[in-house]
Amino acid sequence: MCGIVGVIDYSKSLDNEVLENMNNKLFTRGPDDFGTKVFNNQKFKLGFAHRRLSILDLSSLGHQPMQYENLWITYNGEVYNFEEIKDELSSEGYNFISHSDTEVILKAYHKWGVKCVDKFRGMFAFTIYDESKNKLIILRDRVGVKPLYYYRNNDIFLFSSELKAFYPSKNFIKEIDTNSLSMYLQFGYIQAPHTIFKNCFKLLPGHYIEYDLTTKKYKEIKYWDLKEHFEPKFQDNEKDLINDLEDILTEAFKLRMVSDVPVGTFLSGGIDSTLVTAILQKHSKTPIKTFTIGFTDESYNEAPYAKKIADYLKTEHTEYYCTPKDVMDIIKEMSKIYDEPFGDSSALPTTLVSKIAKEKVSVVLSGDGGDELFGGYSSYNLFQKRFDKINKIPKKRFIKKLIDFIPDPIDSLNKINENKYTKYLKLKNVLEYEDISNMFKLSNSVFTKDEISKLIGNYKYCEDSQILNISDKEKMMLSDFKGYLADDILVKVDRASMSVSLESREPLLDNKIIEFSTKIPKKYKDDKYLLKKILEKYLPLELFERKKSGFGIPINDWLRSDLKYLLEEYLSEEKLSKHHLFNKNHVSRLLNSFLNKKNDDRKIWTILMFQIWYEENI
Repeated sequence: MCGIVGVIDYSKSLDNEVLENMNNKLFTRGPDDFGTKVFNNQKFKLGFAHRRLSILDLSSLGHQPMQYENLWITYNGEVYNFEEIKDELSSEGYNFISHSDTEVILKAYHKWGVKCVDKFRGMFAFTIYDESKNKLIILRDRVGVKPLYYYRNNDIFLFSSELKAFYPSKNFIKEIDTNSLSMYLQFGYIQAPHTIFKNCFKLLPGHYIEYDLTTKKYKEIKYWDLKEHFEPKFQDNEKDLINDLEDILTEAFKLRMVSDVPVGTFLSGGIDSTLVTAILQKHSKTPIKTFTIGFTDESYNEAPYAKKIADYLKTEHTEYYCTPKDVMDIIKEMSKIYDEPFGDSSALPTTLVSKIAKEKVSVVLSGDGGDELFGGYSSYNLFQKRFDKINKIPKKRFIKKLIDFIPDPIDSLNKINENKYTKYLKLKNVLEYEDISNMFKLSNSVFTKDEISKLIGNYKYCEDSQILNISDKEKMMLSDFKGYLADDILVKVDRASMSVSLESREPLLDNKIIEFSTKIPKKYKDDKYLLKKILEKYLPLELFERKKSGFGIPINDWLRSDLKYLLEEYLSEEKLSKHHLFNKNHVSRLLNSFLNKKNDDRKIWTILMFQIWYEENI
């Protein structure tokens, strides 16, 4: 796991000091080694930089940027099946001097070109420069586990693992994109390809950029898309499905234990992390190291369940109970860890558990992806019922107009509960659509269209465009896979773990598992049915069969008590006046409503995290 930086400068003013300063912004992604390389051409200067976290081949032979003949690479991630690819390349006459997957990627590209990515199983973002053709390939993994940002303005093109690496460049302009701000208010995160800044983008998962450095032209090309793997379905044989899936899971999990440093797992006590831990523990000669965060508030606390599971599996278990003091210590770090405003409060305990894990391991496996692939969220079934009812509603336009007459309780003496009013607004927004994907996305929004309009005046709402012959539930799962998983969950875990130089791996997101999941008959995609059947082989049912609990914290209670000072500081008129992006009066009314316990949702936290981010980054 590493960090990469690149600069294409047609003004030819790039110097190595600037490149090094950009690279140093990624220190925690790679504290073990670093390297830079500047290529001088008649038409441009090209700079490559790399920060290394040594996981495979701890020797200097894994140093980057790495060269092979006319090719250079700077790379972040892990290709877990590199030994298999290495053997294939060796049979074709290639020789290897290191034990690194970087060298394998470089020579695989030399042999097969960009089609080499079809052979890779893992998480990766890399750039390859072909000196002989003056061509650049910038590529991101299928799911988007590893980040890749790029910025284009006049004669400059920048790319990096994180936005903060752009800041030392005098050519990078920090101009807020209000459409992206609207998207942040909608979701609590900004969905790819957008970022909070103008002219700055995230490379979409499963895509690569082909850049002709001579003509300055580039195009973004898709090489993988989950949508293309849904048909046909497997035959309906439950026993075979369970056995086949278990074999695929076991092989993928064991593959992710490839490492030259200690490895552990995040164990929440839920189905996914428990399954990862159970399978790995069965095939490990020594106890797996497991890590859990707990809370004194029992409604958020899964630590006792994780402890029972760890005891049964006989792992080497570490648990830590998170307090408001812990949050105070790291909350302002969030704006530096997450280069964009990020409204998922579970980033706090994720950062804390990463710090705890780093004390004992350098690599940790998580259970992310199980809900989106195997139907784990209860919201899927709940919204399916709502969708069926909504489709039966007569005169939808008339109902939408009626809702417009309901006064906002924040702006009036209306006695209606604010949370209930938000539900009315969501219903109104939902009635604008016929497809379940957009209705589902709207139902999970932080702020509704009407609320965003009041808060920032104008908005561009993010919509899905799925036309697929799949079930409604699969459409919701696909929407989450491409949005919530890629741009919230994976961002959260990557930035939190890398902030302490810890490599996080997501074994359930192996492309073989993903593609298998799309072929499962829809009746087995209910509440992770197949995963539970497999887990029953490793654990008693009573240890894991319970109502799903999200990885959340009692943030609302803390904001009204120990963390109230943050609201007073960052939502003050003085701070809000620094950018004039928000309607100050509306923010003030929202805050009063929250403090008076009339509003108990994510709105205030989402605004607060933007304010802290703005203060620290602009």
